[in-house]
Amino acid sequence: MAERDRRTVRDLRRGNRARVLQRLYFDGPLSRQELGPATGLSSGSISNVVTELAAERLLEEAGVVDSDGGRPRTLLRVAPGGALLIGIDIGETRVRVELFDLSLTELARTERLLAQHGHDVERIVAHVRTGVAHVLRDAGADPRELLGIGIGVPGIIERDGPEGAVVHGQTMGWAAVPFEKLLRAAVDVPAEVPLFIDNGAKTLGQAEMWFGGGRGTGTAAIALIGSGVGASVIHGGEGGTLDENQRSSALEWGHTTVQLRGRRCRCGSIGCLEAYAGAEAMRERWQEAGGPLPADTDDETALAALLTAAFPPPGGPAPDPVAVSLLDETAECLGAAVADLINLFLPERVLLGGWAGLQIGPHLLPDIRRYARDYALRHTGARATVELGRLGPDAVTVGAATLPLTDFLARGGTRPLPPPPDNAPPPRWAPAPT
Repeated sequence: MAERDRRTVRDLRRGNRARVLQRLYFDGPLSRQELGPATGLSSGSISNVVTELAAERLLEEAGVVDSDGGRPRTLLRVAPGGALLIGIDIGETRVRVELFDLSLTELARTERLLAQHGHDVERIVAHVRTGVAHVLRDAGADPRELLGIGIGVPGIIERDGPEGAVVHGQTMGWAAVPFEKLLRAAVDVPAEVPLFIDNGAKTLGQAEMWFGGGRGTGTAAIALIGSGVGASVIHGGEGGTLDENQRSSALEWGHTTVQLRGRRCRCGSIGCLEAYAGAEAMRERWQEAGGPLPADTDDETALAALLTAAFPPPGGPAPDPVAVSLLDETAECLGAAVADLINLFLPERVLLGGWAGLQIGPHLLPDIRRYARDYALRHTGARATVELGRLGPDAVTVGAATLPLTDFLARGGTRPLPPPPDNAPPPRWAPAPT
């Protein structure tokens, strides 16, 4: 009975810390007086939690505000320097590694370019290992201050087995790759630093919901358009909060059919969206139509050339009719696939992101919206907006960093850490004393 009581007190304490941290993270700075109604906690509980978190250097003062006839009130915020996070994007063209503070301000970054569609597992694991070491060294950071490492990858993630997260990435040639086990053996960080692996489109969606175009929506569909195509749908809560009822799922949207008896997709099927709207497919289609591209042109260079041919600068040559027609077909395929997202999931907002999505968006977004309205049911189409993502090409890494951040906030800023060696100074961040 005593053990059950102790467990209840510990859980209550952690829950109170989580409420305060989450409100300050998403809505701060706030005063102690504002934290009461925002969290539903008593003034005594607020005082105890704030004292604990401040002693752990997770909270700091952020100025004062005048009160009506009383003493000025001190504002509090989550201390950006209280801990560190790493976000990693395993993309189609590069591996991007970024180190963030708690405010998700970038402290260091590095990129490792991949050979055109080269996704050798051992090479990517090596890129992650050297990338993590690079950003920690570049920022002069203590690895013991890491809350965790979040990684966004293409493909389907399974977590039920004894080896941790396993990745099925058919278009990359990954079949049941024990990615978490491989990374844990390779990356030089303390064993207590957790790894969080999820689908890249899902991490993109999480970033847009917290900080970008998804804020304020209850349900959003977020597309990641790069060399390939993916999407995620996030239901529940409002963007920019942690909600226990929130549900998110990654979708193999790129492998939904947009053309019967259509082009062969790299997944092996025919008529997939990715076979028309992915940057790799757009490059191949333009080359097949006689576009002036060398055979070894990479996807990013080819897409930029295709857009320039279809939308030349003022005073330049006339638009290339083949490029214009190809991009119109791309817009129609995307619009029809967006209509499917709208009809199936009833989102309030659809966001187009990914490096290729952000490149084509300024030119094709009006047509994509028009085709989406044509293909969607009138009621569902009228209530959904189609927009570009707002976080730029780094959104997957930011979203990946939210994976350990979400865990940190949900745990009330606590985690187990081993004692440091006798000859090492303690980290600036440490768990609450017990």
